[in-house]
Amino acid sequence: MANAQEVLDQLATAVVVLDGMLHVTYLNQAAESFFGKSAPRVLGQEVRTLYVDPAEQATVLRNTLDTGQPFTKREAVLLSNGQRRQRAHYSVERLGADALLIEIEPLDRFLRINRDDRHVALQETTRKLIRGLAHEIKNPLGGIRGAAQLLDRELGSDGQREYTRVIIDEADRLKNLVDRMLGSNEKPRFEPVNIHRVLERVVQLIDVEEPGRIAFARDYDLGLPELEGDFGKLVQACLNIMRNAQEALVDTPAPRIELTTRAVRQFTIGPHRHRVVVRVDIQDNGPGIPADIADRIYYPMISGRPEGTGLGLSITQNIVGQHNGVLECDSTPGHTVFSLYIPLEQPGRD
Repeated sequence: MANAQEVLDQLATAVVVLDGMLHVTYLNQAAESFFGKSAPRVLGQEVRTLYVDPAEQATVLRNTLDTGQPFTKREAVLLSNGQRRQRAHYSVERLGADALLIEIEPLDRFLRINRDDRHVALQETTRKLIRGLAHEIKNPLGGIRGAAQLLDRELGSDGQREYTRVIIDEADRLKNLVDRMLGSNEKPRFEPVNIHRVLERVVQLIDVEEPGRIAFARDYDLGLPELEGDFGKLVQACLNIMRNAQEALVDTPAPRIELTTRAVRQFTIGPHRHRVVVRVDIQDNGPGIPADIADRIYYPMISGRPEGTGLGLSITQNIVGQHNGVLECDSTPGHTVFSLYIPLEQPGRD
């Protein structure tokens, strides 16, 4: 059985076993990832606490158990984990006389992999474009600043020097803006990091600015092991997301940010399939991201607020990329969630 379980845990297909009372008796790792619940939390519970297929479930499972007739449904919409909608093909067949085997092939997973690949390619193209543009901007800025400094030494009155100081200060401001667009070139210093310490540090930073205005809810998987990461960079990545949420919640009654952590097994990011990744969800109940910029929110200078710089999410995506992870977003009015997927173990590290 141990060997069989090891084989099942390597499958990308989610596998669920039910007893004759339609209670969950087994989940493989792919099923845990698909439903966002660990096996110990659902074993012995009714299957409807795990997922619901509103169109079929009530009759299909009992009919398959009674008659032995297998059932297959393609492109089903399954509701799980607080009405989260997921598309999948699934099949049900009887095991022996009083058990059911359910196999679920997620469709959103393949769409996500393709989307992530596009995001990685676009991010790299954008980064090259910005680096080229930054080089063309910083060279003349340096010349302007140097000329203003020389002129400042030749001027005879403080009133005239005020103008040269404006030129110097604005040249420095533009240089800093370009540097922020480029992001940090400093490589992460990987060490064991408790992701919950990262999130609690960010909550502390946000709450100290406006004590008590935003309600914070936690749904942490306290069994998560430490991941390999850079504590400071991960704090910055999560802070950028949570600060965006904080600003989006200014006019929202009962503003709320919910933090969720889970382990996701056999997860593909780009060309790599990771044995375990840590998923961090940062969810707010604000107005959502405007539809006209939803596909461009990770690009520098794209912001949904007139006063925003549009650099926070670009920097966050860069940090997550440095950790060989991926950043995703799902936003509708009243429900915006950013999900960070970061490998527990960094590829190529001992």
